[in-house]
Amino acid sequence: MDMLSDELLVDAYHAAIQFNLDSDFIKLLTVEMIRRQINPETYRITA
Repeated sequence: MDMLSDELLVDAYHAAIQFNLDSDFIKLLTVEMIRRQINPETYRITA
């Protein structure tokens, strides 16, 4: 996860929700955003 940019992480998060991907995957992305202190609403959605 460390190699993923913040913007790409947020894009992946939004795409995972949009495509109703596995809840464990969404949780993994969420935990990483919390670790990085990222609010997904502060990034423009490009996915």
